[in-house]
Amino acid sequence: MICALASSVCFGAASVLQAMGARATTPGTGGGVDIALMWRVLRQWRYIAGLCMDGLGFVLQIVALRTLPIYVVGAALAASLAVTAVIASRVLRVRLSRVEWTAVGVVCAGLALLALASGKEGHKDGPEWLPWALLASAFGVLLLGVVGGRLPAKPRALVLGLGAGFGFGVVEVAVRLIDGVDFADPVWYALLVGGGAAFVLLTSALQRGSVTTATAGAVLGETVGPAIIGVAWLGDTTREGLGWLAVTGFAIAVAGSLTLARFGEPPEVDANGRPVEAGAVGSGAAGSGAAGSGAGGASGPGSRTGTGPGTGTDTGPGTGTGQDAS
Repeated sequence: MICALASSVCFGAASVLQAMGARATTPGTGGGVDIALMWRVLRQWRYIAGLCMDGLGFVLQIVALRTLPIYVVGAALAASLAVTAVIASRVLRVRLSRVEWTAVGVVCAGLALLALASGKEGHKDGPEWLPWALLASAFGVLLLGVVGGRLPAKPRALVLGLGAGFGFGVVEVAVRLIDGVDFADPVWYALLVGGGAAFVLLTSALQRGSVTTATAGAVLGETVGPAIIGVAWLGDTTREGLGWLAVTGFAIAVAGSLTLARFGEPPEVDANGRPVEAGAVGSGAAGSGAAGSGAGGASGPGSRTGTGPGTGTDTGPGTGTGQDAS
């Protein structure tokens, strides 16, 4: 459980760094999935630092998935939203409402219930078709990205967010099924394709749509499905007689995380690091004069989270206007 919580902390902190780097990146044109965005954000040192935190978080996630039921790890990863909210309130001086502080406490309570009720990690390999189903699902995420990128703004954010969540869910299940290094095993390809597709879809969803909608879709996609697979086919269990407590804790933790879904990226800040209120006239994205995310770009593969309810449009060198897209 310690590894799962530490992974959540890494992902929550990484998302703040990644989104700040993505916000400083010039977006592409059009409304679809922007593959070239990956190359542009990699020039930002904050984004690189965030990726390093993601790498550490992923290692901890692997350890957790090999020792805990998937439903526990999934709920802990969703809790990275609470981590980001707390970091934003302290470091970026973002004001959390009473409801959001309550949601942070609810997430912690849900994880505590899960820790009390969770049993041992299952040791079943699952049915023979499961690895191939994972690989098909990974390519399905890519297809979902192509289709979702052509949708209008509001449904696009939800579809791309859900697709990213499905991709992260593929990674969670794949980690449990891997048994040694065997590149003839379809699970390895499912892990690589699913993780890569999820990364691209979530980055595009956060930069070009509602942060709250995209993040909520990702949380649902990466928690519910893998949890069901773990219990149904991989042998994940709860402590005897405490199944109801595990379900309650899981539902509470996920519900609390959804309440914090606006923390999908950090808020717009001025040159002095002070948050800029949505709707206010502020500085443009490095004076580039390109349309961009006023709430701050994108989050990385692990989580995926940060803060900011609005998007901004840069209208010229040094000026921009904020617009609420949530």
